[in-house]
Parts: sequence; C-alpha cells; structure tokens
Amino acid sequence: MAITKLSDVIVPELFNPYVVNRTMELSALFNSGIVTNNQEFNKLASEAAPIHNMPFFEDLQGESEPIIEDADLTPNKITSNKDVSTTIRRAKMWAATDLSAALSGKDPMMAIGDLVAGFWARDKQKELIAILNGVFGSYTNGSSETVTPLADHILDISKSKTAAAQIIEGKSFVDACQLLGDAQSQLTAVAMHSATKSYLRKLDLIETVKASSELEFDIYQGRRVIVDDSCPVADGVYTTYLFGDGAIAYGEGSPVGHVATEIDRDKKKGSGVDYLINRSAFILHPRGVKWTNTVRANVETPTRTELANAQNWERVYEPKQIRIVAFKHKLG
Repeated sequence: MAITKLSDVIVPELFNPYVVNRTMELSALFNSGIVTNNQEFNKLASEAAPIHNMPFFEDLQGESEPIIEDADLTPNKITSNKDVSTTIRRAKMWAATDLSAALSGKDPMMAIGDLVAGFWARDKQKELIAILNGVFGSYTNGSSETVTPLADHILDISKSKTAAAQIIEGKSFVDACQLLGDAQSQLTAVAMHSATKSYLRKLDLIETVKASSELEFDIYQGRRVIVDDSCPVADGVYTTYLFGDGAIAYGEGSPVGHVATEIDRDKKKGSGVDYLINRSAFILHPRGVKWTNTVRANVETPTRTELANAQNWERVYEPKQIRIVAFKHKLG
C-alpha cells in the first residue's frame, strides 16, 4: 500500500495563503474587529528592516480666533510625530506522526492547513497578550522613577479600601470605559481570563448572542468577550483588557529570505519521518504606542519576553486615540 507523504499533499504556493486566511477566520481577535489587517502593514512586515517608522500629523491644537478688521490672524503650525512597529518572526515544526490523522482525510492539505492555522491563531493571541503586558507595564528609569507608558489607560480597583470595592462588577467596568471619556463608545470588545468570565456568568452578566446559524459568541455590557488564560493574574488580581475596533494593526509579510513553508524528510528513521516547517513574519502593533527597541537581544526578532517589557513601548498618540484600556480587579 502506498504511503501518503507530506510532499504529496502540501503545495507551498497554495498552502501558505490558505493558512494565513484561515488563521484570520479562526481568530477571535480578527472576528471581534480588535485586530485589522491591511496592505500597508503587509508591506511593512515584508521590509528587510526589523523596525518600521510610520510618521503621522498630530491633531490640531488651540482655539479659533475672533475675526477683527485689519487684525492679523496668528499662524499655528501642524506638528508631526512617528509611530514605530517591529516585525515579529516565529516558526514551528511538526513531524508527520503529529499529522497522521490529517493525512488520512479526504483533503489532507486542507486538514493540515486547518491544524496549522488553529495553532497560529492561538499563538498570536498569546503574542498580543505579551504586547499588552508591555504596553501597560512599568519600569524604573535612570533617575529611579517608575514609568508606566499608559498609566492613564489603567483602572486598578484591586487596591480599593474595602474588599467589596476590589471586585469586578458593572459600575467599576463602566468606570474603566470612562478612562476614554467621550471616546468610550469606541470600545467594542473585552479580553478576559476564563475565571473572570466564569465569575460574571455566575452573576448572569454574560449574554450569548447567535449572529447566524453557525456563529455564536458572548458579550458583556454590549462588548464581545474574548477568553484567554494568558491574561495576567497575580496574587488574586486579574487584568481584563478593553479594545476598540482596529486598536491593533496586523500585517503578514514575506521579507527577503523568508520561507513560509518547507517540507523535510528523515530517511534514516524507520520508514522515514516527514517534517512540516511553518514560519510567520508579521506585525502585531497597538496603534499609537511606538516600539522603542530599547531591550532587544536579536536583530531578527524580539522575543515574547521582550514584547512584554515596558521599556520597549512609548505612547505617541493623544490619549483618546489609543483604543485600549487595562482593568485590574479581583473576583468574588
């Protein structure tokens, strides 16, 4: 009986775009609108440079002037700044034994592609949580001062005077939204630990919505819920993140020398072992918070630990233009 090999079913030119598109379809981050992909970031992620400058004009400041005959108006300049992103490079290798069940399917390439896409959807969600840990983290600068890049986007009720006031509930969640003031309506999704969701469900505060015959998701106070146990929890304090549409920019790139899919075979082991190697070079960037590249060991890519380092992030947008909020709380 002929043995199906990976090289018999995987055609990289077809496999690569399928995995990228399927990853977006499977990802709750994309489905919720938190992460948006566009050609601009695809091009940036394809650049040979590890970091990318993205200049922008800052919002106009000041007030209008009264019109007085023969009086000159005061000219005001338009100032500019720059956002900065970095390309993240990751890879994963599987042996054919891990994919043996998929190889026996009716369409093995699609079956394997779904497995690979599912892996990347979960893995990139972990990357985003690491980035948020950095963006909302703190560090000590050279003057021994504590610096928190997005301090005005953090509500921490875990240190409230009474135990009851430290627990997440409807009113405190509204207070977290209020950190964006009149821009709070932009917050459309919330990422939380499964324990937080379970606690809110016990209080009958989680609503399940069925958008179609196949799509079903949970909402809390009108915002779509994304569950991820990599959301920070320490000493009973949980961090829940609120997002607006397009708060995170995504780009899938193909820099020089990048090979997205490779198949290898070890002929010396038994009947032979097939290997599938899949790589991703991408940008996952919180809009308006620039990557400073302060702590980085390798030119090729930052590690997940480096993404979670607050020293690598600095706010450049006006506060209300940054559509992310961190809410720290306890559970009852």
